Amino acid sequence: MGGGMGNMGAMMKKVQKLQSQMKLMQEELKKRTVEVSAGGGVVKVVMNGDKVVQSLTIAKEAVDPEDVEMLQDLISAAVNECMKKVDEMMTSEMSKLTSGLGLPPGII
Repeated sequence: MGGGMGNMGAMMKKVQKLQSQMKLMQEELKKRTVEVSAGGGVVKVVMNGDKVVQSLTIAKEAVDPEDVEMLQDLISAAVNECMKKVDEMMTSEMSKLTSGLGLPPGII
């Protein structure tokens, strides 16, 4: 029975180490950026890993006073795609850390 407790302690140390590695990785990923363009490049959004828009570029030809809705749609599409890419980046990097544990996805 004592052996089981030792394994539990070792597992807890692994989990604690993993948690600190994950925290460091999350901080590092917040500094990274993703860039997405929409409408053939007329709208560009750069977002950091903390989902904060770093820049938004709109080409002059995308600004049509008669069709503001199109520009709104392009901006929304680019921002949403950026958020999706940030999520994918986070998931991908975190799975690299947790892959050696044999735990089901999403448990940590």
